[in-house]
Amino acid sequence: MNGQNGGGSGGILIMVLYIVVIVAFFYFVMIRPQKKRQKKEEAMRNNLQVGDEIITIGGIYARIVGLKEDSLVVESGPDRAKQRIARWAVQQNLTVHEDA
Repeated sequence: MNGQNGGGSGGILIMVLYIVVIVAFFYFVMIRPQKKRQKKEEAMRNNLQVGDEIITIGGIYARIVGLKEDSLVVESGPDRAKQRIARWAVQQNLTVHEDA
């Protein structure tokens, strides 16, 4: 009887160890890369400048003509129509800036 009690606690310890390993695996494979991508996108949006060519999440190509705290004024199309968009709606900055 005593041999069975000792083996049961060892099995629980191994199961807890497996769970910890699985959680760590998911953190390093899924959660951490997603957070890195979000930080990179946030830095890109914070570093936008007037004159930058951008693509919005909706697929609109535009040029920034004005900056505000949480929005941008952009112009797009052949008639250079201006519109105000949210800063979070910028998917990609096509302008390459050289760092000094």
